Amino acid sequence: MDLRSYIRDVPDFPKPGIVFKDITPLLRSHEALDYISHALAEPYKDSGITAVAAIESRGFIFGSGVARVLGAGFVPIRKPGKLPWKTRRGEYTLEYGSGILEIHDDALTADDRVLLIDDLLATGGTAACAAMLARECGATVVAAGFVIELAFLGGREKLDGTPVYALIEY
Repeated sequence: MDLRSYIRDVPDFPKPGIVFKDITPLLRSHEALDYISHALAEPYKDSGITAVAAIESRGFIFGSGVARVLGAGFVPIRKPGKLPWKTRRGEYTLEYGSGILEIHDDALTADDRVLLIDDLLATGGTAACAAMLARECGATVVAAGFVIELAFLGGREKLDGTPVYALIEY
């Protein structure tokens, strides 16, 4: 499936100089969503994945589908103040600012083999923070999967050897 045909470039969003990859046309296609769930899960179907940890907010859209395909649990990694239980917190930088992510303290254990999922890998700060939080919970991060990778920004280097799989590369 040609996923690129569902993605539009929006110049100067969210600030001048950024070309935003808008996935809202992709989200409107049930065929594309189904394809993405299976395509992101396929390389890991025999990897013993017990949990898919997805990053707020667009990662949730794809992560829950991947978790269903893999027969794994779903773990949300969220912005501050959104989780109702005790949390771990991590800070990160990205191409146009900085942020904080949180995970429930008991969301993952040393028995978990985790696949991280998000819509986009850019500079890698968000994904690296999510991986760090999963590891702080004791889990093994098996890999990270993305719908889109902006390879020219070098984000996979921030993941310190975690295998990265992306369906589209720019």
